[in-house]
Amino acid sequence: MTGSAWRDWAFALKTFAAAMLAFGIALWIDLPRPYWAVGTVYITSQALAGATRSKAVYRVGGTLVGAAVAVVLVPNLVDAPELLSLAIALWVGACLYFALLDRTPGSYLPMLAGYTAALVGFPSVSEPGAIFDTAVSRAEEITLGILCASLVSTVVLPQSVRPVIATRLDGWSREARAWAAEGLGRFRGRRDGRRVARLRLAADAVALDALATPLRYERPGDARPVAAMAVLRQHMLMVLPIVGGVADRVGVLEAAGALPRPVRDLLDRVAEWLAAGTTDPAAAERLRGEVQALDAGLGPRPDWNALVLASLLGRLRDFIDLSQDIRVLRAHLTAGVPPSGPLRFRYTAKSRRIRHADHGMALLSSVGTVVAILLTCAIWIATGWSDGSAAPMMAAVTCCMFAALDDPAPQILGFANSALLGAAASGLYLFAILPQATTFEMVVLALAPALIPCGYFMTRPRTAPLALGAAVNGSTMLALQNGYRGDFESFANSTLAIVIGMWTAAAVIRLMRSVGAAWSARRLHRTNRRSLAEAASRLGGQDGLRLAALMLDRVGLIAPRLAALPPEDAAWTAGLLGEVRAGINVVELRRARRALPEEARTRVERLLAALAGHFRTDAPHAPPAILALLDDSLDVAGRVPRHPEAERTLLALVGLRRGLFPDAPAYRPAGAGTLGGLAA
Repeated sequence: MTGSAWRDWAFALKTFAAAMLAFGIALWIDLPRPYWAVGTVYITSQALAGATRSKAVYRVGGTLVGAAVAVVLVPNLVDAPELLSLAIALWVGACLYFALLDRTPGSYLPMLAGYTAALVGFPSVSEPGAIFDTAVSRAEEITLGILCASLVSTVVLPQSVRPVIATRLDGWSREARAWAAEGLGRFRGRRDGRRVARLRLAADAVALDALATPLRYERPGDARPVAAMAVLRQHMLMVLPIVGGVADRVGVLEAAGALPRPVRDLLDRVAEWLAAGTTDPAAAERLRGEVQALDAGLGPRPDWNALVLASLLGRLRDFIDLSQDIRVLRAHLTAGVPPSGPLRFRYTAKSRRIRHADHGMALLSSVGTVVAILLTCAIWIATGWSDGSAAPMMAAVTCCMFAALDDPAPQILGFANSALLGAAASGLYLFAILPQATTFEMVVLALAPALIPCGYFMTRPRTAPLALGAAVNGSTMLALQNGYRGDFESFANSTLAIVIGMWTAAAVIRLMRSVGAAWSARRLHRTNRRSLAEAASRLGGQDGLRLAALMLDRVGLIAPRLAALPPEDAAWTAGLLGEVRAGINVVELRRARRALPEEARTRVERLLAALAGHFRTDAPHAPPAILALLDDSLDVAGRVPRHPEAERTLLALVGLRRGLFPDAPAYRPAGAGTLGGLAA
């Protein structure tokens, strides 16, 4: 048995043990619906101990809030079933909206607060006087399941998140080093074929969010690893535009035969330092000193090669700082070695909590959920179905569980199929096996052959939804209680209501909410373009790296969706990282322009206005008029007496010219007879 298979079976056995512990305690303290504790264990359990504990905290909080809301709504609106249905549906929709805006495990709190109100409220309509007791018992059952899952996960063979983080960082570092080696002038022939792999680096960095919260709950009293994780994530994202900038400048200078020999030697030493992987700060400091020695600043009326070289040295300095910081942070996270001093690339720390929030899709998801709940409530009320409360209840649960997906409908249908599988197994157990089980121990032995494999297949991404659905729905349909109650009519009605609720939710979501991965990718790209337009047109200062962090977060969300794009429709993805670099330069240009003389400031503002107009369109390429404005701005800014803001303006213009017009001829200063260059 492989190590991975052993851990999977261990997780299955631990989860089953936690479920039976919760079931036994629920029977012992005489809770009315012990099966809710069993289902909660399977919903809450995760392979990583910290992930289980993090979910536990948020789920308990959400459960208590949702139960309290049901206690308020049901007694006051029970005589007006339409208003009660509307109130619960709106509450679920509002909670889902806020949950989708939070892309951390903290989103479980509002999500649970939403659909717990449906779980408690809808079944209590027939007995509104008992709503308080029902809410309390439901909260107790769910909390018991959460606590048992957390206890067993923590005490029995706990799996730390740190080896997972180390493995992912190793894979990311290998790919990043390979790309950086290309950018520094080595293995240049493979560059075009690695575009998708580069974007995957952004997706892998964004995916670290899922590991930050488990890390926090492994050592609740130590916030340093979590802070380091947040900074590391942003550092990893910033590597993409900076390495892209270095690679671009090296390519331009090599093509022009203008890469000085000392700079070439420095690039080789940086590549060797990168391959060595040392965390010694002295080595990084020596390389910074070499960069500083070669960076003599820009003279009057610099030519194109001088401008590109100055830009290269600036990006190279940033790359050394980022690489050293990433190594230090990785050692801190995986080996517990704290940083010996402050980080060098400090800008990223200010933007480490920036995340893209899609208010439009969150609102559309919440509206679809409200409609699905109201439609199933209408079926329930119109038919007078005694067990029909399970339909809106399950519509609320499934809409919330899969709302973050581009197209939730297939997953909801798969969950419905798992309910049918769970119903078949439950029927077998309920009417053939459990009548023979007369003690708690016999019930545990009887359930083991069904629930333990469910736990095993929950560890497999492809089978996890089906296994989770079979375990949760099957245990709910069994309605395990203190004593055997085999009522086929009630069982059949409940099963039918659960499946109809899911099918209705899938149909409504398919009609109102489902979108393709390609559509979502293009939407994220358009949002990035709008951010560029705002950066170009907004008055006042702004942090370019803050804008880059937001754009790169969206690039990380786009990357996993690229597989859904047909080859002929993916051409626009080639400029994703170039647009991020353009965003940094636009903000730097807008900030630096205020210190320029009036003529230069006027030219720069004219250029920014044209850039804002371009980014508001879907045109993949900037028009030639913007190239003319760029060169005009370079001419005027090149005549400004040297000071830091003038140099910053020139370098930002160089970055924009290379980012928007990579195939354009080299810039020629106005009045220059021949194109100058540097000796190689």
